[in-house]
Amino acid sequence: MSSLSTPASHAATPGNGEPLLVLLDPAAKQTDGESVRIAKDVLCGGADVKVAHPESPSELDRVLSHRGRRRPVVIGSDLALQRVLQALYRQRELGSDPVGLIPVGRPAELNAARALGVPAEPVRAARAILTGVPRALDLLVDDGGGVVLGAVRIAGTGVRRGLGRTGGWRSLWAKLAAAEQATGKPPEGAGEHPEARLRVEADGRLLADVHRPVRVVQVSLPLGEGVMEIVVRAPGALVRARASSVTVAGRGFGYEADGHPVGPVRSRTWTVHPASWRLLLPG
Repeated sequence: MSSLSTPASHAATPGNGEPLLVLLDPAAKQTDGESVRIAKDVLCGGADVKVAHPESPSELDRVLSHRGRRRPVVIGSDLALQRVLQALYRQRELGSDPVGLIPVGRPAELNAARALGVPAEPVRAARAILTGVPRALDLLVDDGGGVVLGAVRIAGTGVRRGLGRTGGWRSLWAKLAAAEQATGKPPEGAGEHPEARLRVEADGRLLADVHRPVRVVQVSLPLGEGVMEIVVRAPGALVRARASSVTVAGRGFGYEADGHPVGPVRSRTWTVHPASWRLLLPG
């Protein structure tokens, strides 16, 4: 049974004058209960706070739709923030209120939070919510209703085997990323992995077609530029582009959105929504 029903509000002298709805990811409490407690104490000391523990997408939708004028605050990982933004997008409420984030999770689960400039320490993150400044940010939205904060990546083994059934493609991703950062070239032995037959089209420009295998497709969202960057790596070739929309199609492929597995799907289109949401950051 969900503990979505919220406890009584904690009355306090408001910091920025706005009441808060704190959405606590159950995984955050299990990962670092002390950070969760500290963050809640700081928030309750500076604002009128109501805490909810949604345990499913439908419960998250319900608590957000009944939040009134409370600003949503997420305590949890990148995935927890992604789920809240996705729910707000479904409700057409994405830009109505700035969102706060207190990152709690394993380091690999907080990459987007770091990239967005959210303080890692719970006290600083909570204070940014109470006294910080909303910053307008871009978002990637796919044609299935999913949202992406920072990056999408498709690797050859993920296409062939499908996500969720093997971890092999994850090691390929890590290997490719490390080698590209160090040398700008694919790592030795990367050609031993299966390649994908994908059609990649960005703003009407064909970047790859099914007659030529692809090792990696990466879509990233630079901060504040209103466009996405696309990198397509094929044997002996590297194609880069900037666009507002990209479509990838194939016989069936899985991908990672902000480091989390999705799919497999046969086609997916991602579109940039410039300045579509606001995040509370230190002033």
